[in-house]
Amino acid sequence: MKLIIRFAINVAALLVVEYLVPGFHLTSLTTAVVAAIVIGIVNTLIRPILQLIALPISILTFGIAALLINVLLLWGSSKLVPGFEIANFWTALIASILLSIVSWFMHKLTSD
Repeated sequence: MKLIIRFAINVAALLVVEYLVPGFHLTSLTTAVVAAIVIGIVNTLIRPILQLIALPISILTFGIAALLINVLLLWGSSKLVPGFEIANFWTALIASILLSIVSWFMHKLTSD
């Protein structure tokens, strides 16, 4: 049940970010669902490997490298899902930060 709630929160967070960030587009609710699945898979499988490889750089840059990894993975996920478009790098940066904040806030609202 918790997995379904987390998934619904991630879909809702994507929709909120789409509403707030110009240049971040999802063509339908189905696209948002597929995008949430792809982002979840990418964050589960690829992100930890990239962050481990970039750990020394991340330490030297006080976490900016980790932020850039998140941005690039979000942007890459948009390339994999038809109907999910991010206009440019700056849009991806703003969307990544906002997506993290919105997701965190919504998870805090639903936690026990």
